[in-house]
Amino acid sequence: MPNLSIRGYAYLSIAASLLTMALKFGAFFVTGSIGLFSDAVESVVNLVAGGIALLAIIWSQRPADHTHAYGHGKVEYFSSGMEGVLICCAAVGIVVTALRRFVAPQPMQALDLGLILAVLAGVLNFVVARILLQAARTYDSIVLEADARHLLTDVWTSVGLVAALAILLVAPASWQILDPLLALVLAGHILWTGWSLIRQSAHGLLDQGLPAHEVEQVIAVIRRIAGVDAGFHALRTRKAGAVRFVDFHLLVPGAMTVQESHDICCAIEDALLALWPRTQTTIHVEPQEDYASFDGWKVGGLCNGCRKDAGQSA
Repeated sequence: MPNLSIRGYAYLSIAASLLTMALKFGAFFVTGSIGLFSDAVESVVNLVAGGIALLAIIWSQRPADHTHAYGHGKVEYFSSGMEGVLICCAAVGIVVTALRRFVAPQPMQALDLGLILAVLAGVLNFVVARILLQAARTYDSIVLEADARHLLTDVWTSVGLVAALAILLVAPASWQILDPLLALVLAGHILWTGWSLIRQSAHGLLDQGLPAHEVEQVIAVIRRIAGVDAGFHALRTRKAGAVRFVDFHLLVPGAMTVQESHDICCAIEDALLALWPRTQTTIHVEPQEDYASFDGWKVGGLCNGCRKDAGQSA
């Protein structure tokens, strides 16, 4: 895999989109296939989405400032959401064009050359998508992941399209209605991909908690460092771009010194950073003997070792 910066991968995506767009529109112009046209339209969306992704990456890497104390990571969710909207718009455009072809059918030409161009574009998209997926895991970037999954969707639609149009090479002329029918199927698949990206972005903007397996890792770290029976509550998590936020109330013996409790907190923070670089952890220490400490119900979140009567009016 190329050793690029995160911006470099965004530029790679844009370059691949330009090349595949040229190949796919070339395939459409030589054949007149509405199916190939739908594939070409998606490559335009790929190009626009790649530009949006690059801008989002540049913006999200800006450091925190006095008006954005938590950084600019959430701009990545706007980017993937906009990409989802663009994908849905492309799907609608494909549906409209396919319906028009039903009304006014047109014969296809040079289908063999068009299929060769479409295959080349699909192979290029597949290679770039795999590179972007690996980079997305490396940089923990939802923008690169969205871009990669969009390209993979393009690959699989291209595979289905090429397979179906290959049949038309030997099928009778009456089968050419398969071309706009195939475009409608591809539009439905593209629409579902766009909706999935919009939904994922909405979850991020609404501060959805970390996945269950990551929350379990956080709890395991707390218990390993503070003790198996360590009490905590108000455990809340969220993610903005590649930055994870973890905060909770840690219950310790009231006789413990400030230094001792501070050392425990630092050890927990370091352990979480070892799991996920750029994690920001906030821990509020409370004495476990004091009833007032059990106030996790006020802010919500997960609880371990909470008093059964916590939250009841005194």
